[in-house]
Amino acid sequence: MSICYIGVDVGLTASKAAAFDTEGRELHVVTARTPRTCVTPHRHDVDMEALADTVLSLLGELAAKLAADGRTPAGIGVAAHGNGLYPVDAGLRPVGPAIASSDSRAQRIVDALAPEDSARLAAETGSIPWAAQPAVLLRWLHDHEPEAYRATRWVLSCKDWVTSQLTGIASADYSDASAFGMVALDSRRYTTTTLELVGLPADDLRRFPPLRPSGEVVAGLTPQAAARTGLPEGLPVIAGAMDCVAGTLGAGGCDLGDVTVIVGTWAINGVVVPAGTPAPKVTLSALMPDPTRMLAMEVAPTSAANLDWLASAAVPHGAPGGVPPADLLREAATVPPGADGLVFLPFVNGAPEHPAASGTFLGISGMHRRGHLGRAVIEGIAQYHRVQVERVLVSGAEIGHRPWRIAGGGARSELWAQVFADVLGHPVRRQLTSELGARGVASLLPAAVGHDIAPWSVDDTDDLCVSPGPDRAVYLRQAELFDRCLASVATAWTDVEQYRTATG
Repeated sequence: MSICYIGVDVGLTASKAAAFDTEGRELHVVTARTPRTCVTPHRHDVDMEALADTVLSLLGELAAKLAADGRTPAGIGVAAHGNGLYPVDAGLRPVGPAIASSDSRAQRIVDALAPEDSARLAAETGSIPWAAQPAVLLRWLHDHEPEAYRATRWVLSCKDWVTSQLTGIASADYSDASAFGMVALDSRRYTTTTLELVGLPADDLRRFPPLRPSGEVVAGLTPQAAARTGLPEGLPVIAGAMDCVAGTLGAGGCDLGDVTVIVGTWAINGVVVPAGTPAPKVTLSALMPDPTRMLAMEVAPTSAANLDWLASAAVPHGAPGGVPPADLLREAATVPPGADGLVFLPFVNGAPEHPAASGTFLGISGMHRRGHLGRAVIEGIAQYHRVQVERVLVSGAEIGHRPWRIAGGGARSELWAQVFADVLGHPVRRQLTSELGARGVASLLPAAVGHDIAPWSVDDTDDLCVSPGPDRAVYLRQAELFDRCLASVATAWTDVEQYRTATG
C-alpha cells in the first residue's frame, strides 16, 4: 500500500478534498458546492450541519478512490476561510447558523470604535477590527440573539468546526486565531483586547479553544466520522490552517519577502514577514507554521467571485447553472485591453473597507457585449488586487525582488495572468496546482505523523513566469481612472444602500 496525505479546503463557494503522494503530487480531488445562504446582501449564513455533511461526503468519495488505487491515508488536515463565526455548545452542536467571513451585519459595531482603539489592536495583533471578526460577531450575537450567545461554549472558525466533526474536540490554531486579532504577536497568547474594544467581558476568552501549532495532531478520527467516510478510525487529524496561509504554503511562497496573490472568492495579497511586532500596517496578519514568520495581508471578497457572479447572471432568473467562466474568459480575449472604455468595480460581495460598496459597471454603451463585460470584470478584479498590493507595499513589509506568485483563477488563465502582470507592473509566476489550500495544509502532515520525507517543492520553471507586456501603458491609464472612480462613487453606493434598505 502506498502512503498519501489528505487535505480539505472549505471555501465560501466550493469545498474540496484532495489526496497527495509523498512528493506532494495531486492524486485525486473531489469537490462540492459549499452550503451558504444569503439572507440579505449583508447577511451570509452557513448551515453548519450541511457543511459538515458535505465535507464528510467528500471524504467518503475520496476514500473510495484511494482504496481503489491501493493508497493508505496517513492523516488529514483542514483549511478554510478565516474569520466569521461558527458557534457551538459544549456538545459541539451548532447554536444556530454560522456567519460567513463575507458577512457585514456587524459593521456598525466596528464603525463605533475610536481610531486610536483600532490602532492599538493593530499594534498588538497585526490585524485591524472589521465586521466579520469572531469577537465583533460575538458582540452582535450578544445584542441580537442573546440565547445563542449564552449557549455558545466554543467560538470556532470554519476549519475548526470541520475539525471538531472529525475529532470530537474543539481546537484552534495560531494562523486563524491571529488573523482574528485575538493573538498578541509578541507573546503568541490570546489577548482580550478585541473583546474589550467591542464591549464584551474578558471572561469570554474562555470561549476560544486552546491554541495549537497548525501541524499539531489534535486527535484521531472518531468512530462516527470513520463510519461516515470509510477512512480508518484513529486516522490523525491536525489542527490545520487558515486558507490564506495554506494557499501560500501550497504555492511555495514561504520565504521572507515572498509575495503571493491568490485569485479566489476572496482576493488575498500577502507577503511573508518576520513574526512579531512591529507588524506591517495591513488589514490582517496570520502566524505561519514556521514560528519565525507570518503572512501580512490585504484581503477582501473582491476577486474571482465577481466572475462567478457574471457567469450565473447570464442565465434566466431562477434557472440553475450558468455560463462556464472559461467561456467568459475566451470571449474576453476577443476584446481589446481596456474593454473599449468599460470599467468594473468588483464589489458584488462588498468589502470591509467599503461597507456600502456594490458591483458597479461604469461606461456601458450600446456597443458593449458579453465579452466586454467579462473583460471589464477580470480587469476590475486585477485593478483592485493592485490597490491592495500597493497597500502592502507601503505597509512597512520588506518585499523581495523575485516574481510574485499568482494562484487561483488568475493563474490558470493565460489571458488573466497577463492582465495581472500588466496591471501590477511586476512579473508574476503562475502556480497551476489546482488545490493549493488543500496541498498546503496536507504538506504539514508528514512531519506531524513522523514521516521522514523531503519538503514538498513547487514548479518554479521560467515558462510559468509572465512579465508586463505592451499593454502595460493601457492599464496604467485605466488604473488612474479606476482609482478616481473608486474615490468618487462612495456617496452613490451609500445612497443605493439606503434605498435598498428602505425598499427591502
